[in-house]
Amino acid sequence: MGDSEKWRSQWVEPFLRHLSGERRLSAYTCRNYETALVAFFGFLDSMGKWKGDLSSVELRETRDFVIEQQNRVSRRTVHNYVSGLRTFFKYWMRQGKLEKSPFVGIALPKLPKKLPAFMTEQQVRSLLEGPMRLLEGESIPAQQAWRDRLVLELLYGAGFRVSELCELTYGQVSFDEGVARIVGKGGKSRICPLGRVAMAVLEKWRQEFAPATGYSDPVVLSNRGQKWTPRGVQLLLKKYLALADLPMDLTPHKIRHSYATHLLDNGADLRLVQELLGHAKLSTTQIYTHVNIGRLKDAFDQAHPRA
Repeated sequence: MGDSEKWRSQWVEPFLRHLSGERRLSAYTCRNYETALVAFFGFLDSMGKWKGDLSSVELRETRDFVIEQQNRVSRRTVHNYVSGLRTFFKYWMRQGKLEKSPFVGIALPKLPKKLPAFMTEQQVRSLLEGPMRLLEGESIPAQQAWRDRLVLELLYGAGFRVSELCELTYGQVSFDEGVARIVGKGGKSRICPLGRVAMAVLEKWRQEFAPATGYSDPVVLSNRGQKWTPRGVQLLLKKYLALADLPMDLTPHKIRHSYATHLLDNGADLRLVQELLGHAKLSTTQIYTHVNIGRLKDAFDQAHPRA
């Protein structure tokens, strides 16, 4: 077995099993952790610094890794890599395999302050109208049109993460109450109201088009009748963004940003939005208040004679 196979089997794979099995993180999140680990151990291998044991990794090597990665990936990706690597080393500290993490106190490149992108309510309406427009023009069959509309309505109506949408089963939905019980990041559970419109679309889909509606059957399916992947949902969204003449860099997560922003715009309490989004910390949700403040300032600058 080569050195790369040893670090993978001895250190990386047990950690990834912990993430997926005990912490119940999504496959997408686990892949992100794996990408960071492969980049780090690949760097150590290329520099001849990997000695077969985590306790041999020094602060100097982690600093060199951060500097080297800045020439390869974005600053945000560097931050994500280091966050994942810190979690990795903390895990093995808890297992008693090393005493301290070489990523403690490491300097990271500054990130530009960037507010979350979102759509206006009119843009969202244009997006959500897309499947019915194609159905009326006989461009797609009814089953596909209602499936596509359901996907878009659930993303915006419930603020799901794309992974949560793909994992949603009929057993998680209470049709009487109009809510879904979601298990999100880190196994954190929350109740998501689906909204009147999304529930009506879901009812029609279930009664007229869904091939199976058992407790464990997925709600949204690919054109081949299989459980959908986040990538499949992203491609579907691109199609309807083009139809609505909206920016093509909008993602399912930016629909989630729009969901949060529109709730706050219309008077929702910040802590309520925190619960609906499944954020562990209020500070994560508070960034949306900055979005609203920015919009207020823009309106002031445009309208006030002394601005």
